[in-house]
Amino acid sequence: MADEPDIDTYALTAAEVPEVAAPDLPFRPPLPKTYRPRIALVGAGGISAAHLAAYRTVGFDVAVICNRTLAKAEARRDEYYPLAEATDDIAGTLARDDIEVVDLTPHPEIRLPMIEAALTAGKHVLSQKPFVTDLDAGQRMVDLADAQRVKLAVNQNGRWAPYQSWLREAVAAGLLGQVQGVESTMVWDHGWIGGTPFEDIEDLLLYDFAIHRFDFLVSLIGGAATSVRAVTARAAGQTVRPALTGRVVVEYPGGLSAMTFDGAARFGPSDRLVVTGSAGTAVSEGADLNSHALTLTTAEGRARPALQGTWFHEGFIGCMGALLSAVETGTQPQNNARENLATMALTLAAVASSRRGGGPVAPGEVRSLAQAMGTG
Repeated sequence: MADEPDIDTYALTAAEVPEVAAPDLPFRPPLPKTYRPRIALVGAGGISAAHLAAYRTVGFDVAVICNRTLAKAEARRDEYYPLAEATDDIAGTLARDDIEVVDLTPHPEIRLPMIEAALTAGKHVLSQKPFVTDLDAGQRMVDLADAQRVKLAVNQNGRWAPYQSWLREAVAAGLLGQVQGVESTMVWDHGWIGGTPFEDIEDLLLYDFAIHRFDFLVSLIGGAATSVRAVTARAAGQTVRPALTGRVVVEYPGGLSAMTFDGAARFGPSDRLVVTGSAGTAVSEGADLNSHALTLTTAEGRARPALQGTWFHEGFIGCMGALLSAVETGTQPQNNARENLATMALTLAAVASSRRGGGPVAPGEVRSLAQAMGTG
């Protein structure tokens, strides 16, 4: 009779592994060496504060702050860039000859015409996420950017959250081998949206929040996903209108990604990411989106890299820094809009799946948010 596995094998007892030095990976936000163009920020709403605070610390030249309500533009200017010009002339700002880069923060339904106007005027553009609500419109924008020989990037700021950036660079360096699984569990209180415009977004969990995890997955596997299944539900006791809990499974050749979201947890917030590969496993976990402990385990042993920075600060520096660096070097930014279409395809497929009872939807099958919601 063949030898049977011992009890430790049955119990999945963890093997002892040596501690090894963490690899030195370029996970910090990219910055241009000398390129410091005049930037116009259009849209002085809540998120603009994170943009401006980050840009100020690294010396980006925000020359114009524009908002349809002038008082909001003036308030942001006075707080972050006192020497900048404040204006309510959006069309004029997008056409200015002395502005090379435009940062567009308004919501997508009013942002698309601004993107088109800025690209047509020859500006490099950083668009807030979600990039577009229609994949065909997004394709037209990336094609227009190419025709105008300008760069179009998307503010997927999670790409430079220190732990997500380190994990991405570890995969890019081949340290994990072929990616077999990407698991994500997020537990937090998203009730702050009550009484804000975000409460009016029906598929908020998938469309505005889970999109960060979809983009992380795309940063690892590109556009290889073949199927998306998603379910969402209102949590017991939640007081805001949109569903705050959800589960998503994304299939791709050689593996799958399982994502759990619970945005109605009043206590014990946590954030955990596990990336498994044919050559290693990386685990990142923390009590929130900023403070994470990370381990990488391979045949050599277990490494514990030291991370610096926070999601919002480094994330916003990284998005603009990648765009400016790409202009300087004549390359495409890592957060380029063409690749982001794969992120949007996952997002729309997830919304459609949740609306159809959790059945599989192929990325790209659903072309718009209206189609995903069954209204167009």
